[in-house]
Amino acid sequence: MADNLSDTLKKLKITAADKTEDSLEGCLDCLLQALAQNNTETSEKLQGSGILQLFASLLTPQSPCTAKVANIIAEVAKNEFMRIPCVDAGLISPLVQLLNSKDQEVLLQTGRALGNICYDSHSLQAQLINMGVIPTLVKLLGIHCQNAALTEMCLVAFGNLAELESSKEQFASTNIAEELVKLFKKQIEHDKREMIFEVLAPLAENDAIKLQLVEAGLVECLLEIVQQKVDSDKEDDIAELKTGSDLMVLLLLGDESMQKLFEGGKGSVFQRVLSWIPSNNHQLQLAGALAIANFARNDGNCIHMVDNGIVEKLMDLLDRHVEDGNVTVQHAALSALRNLAIPVINKAKMLSAGVTEAVLKFLKSEMPPVQFKLLGTLRMLIDAQAEAAEQLGKNVTLVERLVEWCEAKDHAGVMGESNRLLSALIRHSKSKDVIKTIVQSGGIQHLVTMATSEHVIMQNEALVALALIAALELGTAEKDLESAKLVQILHRLLVDERSAPEIKYNSMVLICAVMGSESLHKEVQDLAFLDVISKLRRHENKSVAQQASLTEQRLTVES
Repeated sequence: MADNLSDTLKKLKITAADKTEDSLEGCLDCLLQALAQNNTETSEKLQGSGILQLFASLLTPQSPCTAKVANIIAEVAKNEFMRIPCVDAGLISPLVQLLNSKDQEVLLQTGRALGNICYDSHSLQAQLINMGVIPTLVKLLGIHCQNAALTEMCLVAFGNLAELESSKEQFASTNIAEELVKLFKKQIEHDKREMIFEVLAPLAENDAIKLQLVEAGLVECLLEIVQQKVDSDKEDDIAELKTGSDLMVLLLLGDESMQKLFEGGKGSVFQRVLSWIPSNNHQLQLAGALAIANFARNDGNCIHMVDNGIVEKLMDLLDRHVEDGNVTVQHAALSALRNLAIPVINKAKMLSAGVTEAVLKFLKSEMPPVQFKLLGTLRMLIDAQAEAAEQLGKNVTLVERLVEWCEAKDHAGVMGESNRLLSALIRHSKSKDVIKTIVQSGGIQHLVTMATSEHVIMQNEALVALALIAALELGTAEKDLESAKLVQILHRLLVDERSAPEIKYNSMVLICAVMGSESLHKEVQDLAFLDVISKLRRHENKSVAQQASLTEQRLTVES
């Protein structure tokens, strides 16, 4: 075979140069046969022969051998070591030109060749995008949708190219959404649908394409799939149900596409999604709760949903997942409740519906994602709700759990949210009992540490809570404030030029508040605060300068 191959390659070199078509076709057939028998060895010989460079001139729309040449390139480019030589031989540009051919076999082999050469190479795929292959391929899909092999070739290409961010804008300027939905509606086989799903998922990450897919009727297709597959226990059907409902949730992440499907809360899609929540299928419960969390991204939608009983549905769902529940469903339902609790008007309604009690059932959870959403939901609910904040702040079990989570160094999100909730309980309740509970549970240390956070909003929340503690229960908290080195930290915040104006302001308010404690007062005197504060009287921020004057007077009188 080796001798035959060498002869074929020699002959091919001569005929390629002469472009003698009959002899050329015979050589190409022999080469394809050799590749079918031993692709790697044949490819190595081909590379050594210098024939690749001749192929560029053979890739012309007029030549009857073009499809075979493209087929040979597709076969050799299956080998990773042949891809760069194909690029170096200048094959990409003539192959891209051939995508305008009317010949279906040429199109198929050209698509395969380009796909194999650019396989797994983002830089080469980006080059194809810059050469404008996306609109060409979308057009091909529309023209040749009856040709299964060509359709598959286009889908594979879309799947690869859609992974690149630079492709999204080009895809959005074509009618890809319409073509894919049209194709999707025709497919019965699971594998074919799966291929289309693999293209839809990365494309649907783009907001403009989300809206195009919604307008092209993809949602109706997805709802139909859910209805068909929901009761099936076949592996393929379960997979398709998951893919379909996940994609549905993804489409709702775009503001315009979400609002279009909400239709003022009367949309059939919204109604159908609501029916997923009481379902017995975990995947549908999950998708339903995530969809509600996505619909709950503006106040109008949140208010409408709370007024129409969504909270009760979500609480029933959570109830079904308290003992050994599905963590992803717990997380999704808590996400939805957290978002719904953002509008001020919803808070009291959700509190009287018993949301805090429903949420507190998950206090035992050891799963950080659930802990994180639980904390966020409670924090949203008590915002400016003094009675609820006091009730929760006196709940020793909750406060002790918060203090424990404030130390969850492996989970920054949980740690941050626990600190913020601890501070919120004090800020919104302004209750001595709440402060006493937090002091007894060891929460002071964490609030003082929170004042040094890298996030200004968290620093501020901590300082305001600490000022309330100093104003209302200084005697109770005195020892803890001292051991947490509060005064030294305040000194550091005032000296640091990077501290935001509101941090400097609240630090000075807090200095004045702790002067009522003998031991803390002494620490303030020992650290020469007057020097720092007198400089702040010239601060560019008026409030800071004013507070510096007041604080200086207070320190001078007390010294």
